[in-house]
Amino acid sequence: MSNKRLKIFSGNAHPQLAAEIAEYLGVPISAATVKKFSDGEISVAINESVRGADVYVVQPTCSPANDNLMELLILIDALRRASARRINAVIPYYGYARQDRKAKARDPITSKLVANLIVAAGAHRVISVDLHAGQIQGFFDIPVDHLLGVPILAEYFLNKNIGDFVIVSPDLGGVTRARALADRLHAPLAIIDKRRPEPNVAEIMHIIGEVEGKRVIMIDDIIDTAGTITLGAQALLDNGATEVYACCTHPVLSGPAIEQLQDSPIKEVVVTNTIPLSKEKQIEKIKVLSIAPLLGEAILRIYEDLSVSKLFD
Repeated sequence: MSNKRLKIFSGNAHPQLAAEIAEYLGVPISAATVKKFSDGEISVAINESVRGADVYVVQPTCSPANDNLMELLILIDALRRASARRINAVIPYYGYARQDRKAKARDPITSKLVANLIVAAGAHRVISVDLHAGQIQGFFDIPVDHLLGVPILAEYFLNKNIGDFVIVSPDLGGVTRARALADRLHAPLAIIDKRRPEPNVAEIMHIIGEVEGKRVIMIDDIIDTAGTITLGAQALLDNGATEVYACCTHPVLSGPAIEQLQDSPIKEVVVTNTIPLSKEKQIEKIKVLSIAPLLGEAILRIYEDLSVSKLFD
């Protein structure tokens, strides 16, 4: 693309993904400096004119979530004050998404608070991938394009051609996502019914569906500590599954996740690059697929005022 009115900016959260998106679009990364003052406050400088431009700020709010979120907010504010025509927040991974409701008395709804902050900063649109809860789209008073990672994961497994398999949801809440993958792969569906006694602790109960003698693909939106996915893999093998693959859109991989995955019976873990993986997390068992073409195509369609719904097919 040669039109200079489209500009891609990046914070420090995931510059590699921003570069891949810019390469897909055929535009350079726009000049901005994002760093910290000596007291830890974030400093942003926009080093080129953005007056009248459509700008896209690529910044997943992954760990360190608070720093990355503040970088995003300050970048948006700086661009608004520099007279950008439209400011689009490209948030491949939306942090705080799991705090989307009051689970008990006096709980905050932090994902709504974050949405308010992004709108107040001056964003005109949000582009995100696999929000943990679909209703988060309604937390914003601006348009939200909610892209799906399932087509990318489905294409990978279709090309892999692993034979007879079953798609498994690791919990009841993920059934819609698992069914979407099952439909694309023309595979049956099974569900793991589990009880979670406390956060990040999962206890497997029983499996709904037939997995005996089958390869299985477990799918979730997030793998965090990997407790759910590794316990689920063992339960599936105990119930007669021959081989277990796992996939997700967002590889949070916090705490003991890498050790748990490394020691688990899972054959391969397929993820996307909505979150950057540090060197110690880049183990042989993890396969990373790029989300850049999906985000790049969405940006192109939004910029040219075309339909984005085609990307859901």
